[in-house]
Amino acid sequence: MTLHYSLTPPTAAEFAALYAETGWAEWPLETFERALAGSWVVCSARADDGRLVGIGRLISDGALHAFVTEMIVARSARGGGIGSEILRMLVAESRRRGVDDIQLFAARGRAGFYQRHGFAPRPADGPGMDVVADG
Repeated sequence: MTLHYSLTPPTAAEFAALYAETGWAEWPLETFERALAGSWVVCSARADDGRLVGIGRLISDGALHAFVTEMIVARSARGGGIGSEILRMLVAESRRRGVDDIQLFAARGRAGFYQRHGFAPRPADGPGMDVVADG
């Protein structure tokens, strides 16, 4: 399969379909529209037939920090380096725009992938928290 990568976002419907196909979640289409509109950088990977097979997104303040929010590759396309190329393109574009502090939360079992691409886990006593209850 020949792949085509670009920094052109997919449609919200394509994004939603990839989310559903990979079992991430199902949201209203409007949620995906808003997510894409709020993205700083979106990298798409497409098969020869134009089908979306991978996506990665960055959100950022455009000055200090960028955050990888999703890295999704269709199940049928995994293992061929799609995620690696998407991540490489996101990091390169963030640096090209002048933002070198790029962060992410790795899904369970996926930390090794990010470590192979230059990311390191924060120490146990390092910063970072998630909201888990109403304040």
